[in-house]
Amino acid sequence: MMKKNAFSNGLGRFAVNHPWWVLLLSLLFIGLSGTGLKKLEFTNNYRVFFGEDNPQLLAFDALQNTYSKSDNVMILVEPKNGDVFTRENLQAIVELTEQGWQLPYSSRVDSITNFQHTIAEEDDLIVADLIVQPLQMSDAQLQYVKQVALNEPLLKDRLVSKTGHVSGVNVTMQLPGTNPMEAMEIGTVTREMAAKFKLKYPDLTLHLSGMVMMNNAFGEAALKDNTRLIPIMYGIVILVLIFCLRSFTATFSVIALIVFSIITALGLGIYAGIKLTPTSAMAPTIILTMGVADCVHLLITFLHNMRLGHEKKQAMCESLRINFQPMMLTSVTTAIGFLSLNFSDAPPFRDLGNIVALGVIIAFMLSVTLLPALMTLLPVRVKIKDDLDNTAMQHLATFVIKRRKLLLVGNTILAVAVMSMIPRNEINDEFVKYFDETIEFRRAANFLNENLGGIYNIELSIDSGVAGGISEPGFLAKVEQFKYWLQQQPEVVHVNSISDTFKRLNKNMHADQQDWYKLPEARDLATQYLLLYEMSLPYGLDLNDQINVDKSGIRMIASLKNLSTTQMLDIEQRIHNWIRQNLSAYTVNAASPVLMFSHIGQRNIIRMLIGSLAALVLISVILIAAFRSLKLGLISLIPNLIPAGMAFGIWGLIDGQVGLGLSVVTGMTIGIVVDDTVHFISKYRRAKVEKGLSSEEAVRYAFSTVGVALWVTSLVLVSGFIVLSTSAFVMNSGMGLMTAITIAVALIMDFLFLPPILMTLDKGRG
Repeated sequence: MMKKNAFSNGLGRFAVNHPWWVLLLSLLFIGLSGTGLKKLEFTNNYRVFFGEDNPQLLAFDALQNTYSKSDNVMILVEPKNGDVFTRENLQAIVELTEQGWQLPYSSRVDSITNFQHTIAEEDDLIVADLIVQPLQMSDAQLQYVKQVALNEPLLKDRLVSKTGHVSGVNVTMQLPGTNPMEAMEIGTVTREMAAKFKLKYPDLTLHLSGMVMMNNAFGEAALKDNTRLIPIMYGIVILVLIFCLRSFTATFSVIALIVFSIITALGLGIYAGIKLTPTSAMAPTIILTMGVADCVHLLITFLHNMRLGHEKKQAMCESLRINFQPMMLTSVTTAIGFLSLNFSDAPPFRDLGNIVALGVIIAFMLSVTLLPALMTLLPVRVKIKDDLDNTAMQHLATFVIKRRKLLLVGNTILAVAVMSMIPRNEINDEFVKYFDETIEFRRAANFLNENLGGIYNIELSIDSGVAGGISEPGFLAKVEQFKYWLQQQPEVVHVNSISDTFKRLNKNMHADQQDWYKLPEARDLATQYLLLYEMSLPYGLDLNDQINVDKSGIRMIASLKNLSTTQMLDIEQRIHNWIRQNLSAYTVNAASPVLMFSHIGQRNIIRMLIGSLAALVLISVILIAAFRSLKLGLISLIPNLIPAGMAFGIWGLIDGQVGLGLSVVTGMTIGIVVDDTVHFISKYRRAKVEKGLSSEEAVRYAFSTVGVALWVTSLVLVSGFIVLSTSAFVMNSGMGLMTAITIAVALIMDFLFLPPILMTLDKGRG
């Protein structure tokens, strides 16, 4: 303790006696670190949530490399008259299809108008766009194309609704992946195209969905949050600081320190190779929230000493002496909590944890160096008075001491009752719902799900293992059987399979007789049909999206309703079971973004439990060593563990869905909730050891000296995370709300549960 006091005393004296040197060195360090911001990059691709070794990502990449990529923009066309098949509406879709080819990185455009319809004329196979020059079509022709489209398996529920009231133009993109802003570029151009289209066709409404628009939504959500949430948070912090500190100089110094901490942490993080994502972009808001705590504890004691008549430098040195150890402890434990996010399976959470941990440590360093220097240099005016006792905190202390037994039993029962609600939670995620309804993509995805099948799908690669094997009647029969089974599943909206093309070609080559709408019965016939068909297809509409190069395998795509994690994993398991029983002779792989998100949620829960346990053990060891008391170290665990458990119990009552964002809350909050406990026990122990007070008197002393600071810092923390809970990115908003609940519960436990525990288990004088 003497060494620590000597260090803090020496540091305090240097900071207040050489403030200009401290200011110069601090600004030099901040400036050099901040140069990293010049290399700031923002990545808004959904792939950032998956590490390079993620098995579902590897499977998806393998499938995408075998066939053409499936990144797309789906433009949904909703006519006001409820009928796609009018001359004007079809002409609009023809034009929209043509414009789709002009979008950046477009490699394929599919719609009902350019669908390659096949008919037989004597011995010839005619392959042509289904709809050409719709303004010149007769009523009979309109009725014919409508009948074809609504009965064609490759169109119905994929590019046109069952009733023909909505149609889609699907633009497939080949993204080079060299520019992190590709999706936002495509999103901007697509919206401009849609706006011009709306002027020409005011009776048509366009809804923009697809995976590229989802990537764009990630960027939009982050941009919206940073332009809206950070100013709100700064406003809240400034108001709270002015109200509690009652000093413009102190408030200004805290804001400056927080800004410097954010700049330094981000700069160093970027130098370390971190790219901002919608999740890690929340780091400035969290650092802003966390960085206030140390400043408030130091300044409240400093201003308190000055009001008692201490000279400025003396007041600051004494404040550093009293607060240095608890500030250091809380900063280290908070950093450990955020560093536990490195156990996460999702890289953005690891980046978030590392940036915030770095920011917290930097904020502590600046709090014990730059902040004292600033307060020494700047004018500080206070009214001299004896404010040793805080009336509100004294009343609270009296209540807690008098009702200790009732509070001990009551809080124990309350904690057990609330935590009994934890089983009501279930691991569930819907990545479409990562965005609230203020984001255009979410509204378009909902419209797609309600009218034309959802954005969710499972891509299946079925490989015969033999070049040209897809033409084998046995292989095609199994594919058709699998397709039929998939169509019977309640979650499946549409199945896109090459077997439907083979059946249509077989029918065409038999004079379009409906009886021949079945699979070819001989390999040579199937091969000839396929070759003839492929040779007739125009550029950009080939079969590379469905057939691999050596024609040994096919890609089948099952479009699904919007499903939760549990439902998605359930249908995936059923698919694997069916494949194992019926397609064991072939190599079958299933992959898609929704499968990736479904698996990462469950895997992340397990990994974060391990990370949280590791953080808890390390924090416990640190606290026991710091307090030099096994008893106090173990006692401190009680109010540190209960808040997270109670928060999940409360969550089970108000929501019950635990997704990727909430899976990191326990590890993140373990370090945060320790802060109040450390400061309270530190003052409690100081009262017992240095002043020789009894447990009851030590509790009263702790309330008097640190109670207000705990209330202020908790208010700032809860406010910060409540602001974060209004994020348009639901992964961040859920995490923010859950963390706010945890911190609020932690404050209640530290005020109403920790003191009775101390008075019960740590009786006597120091």
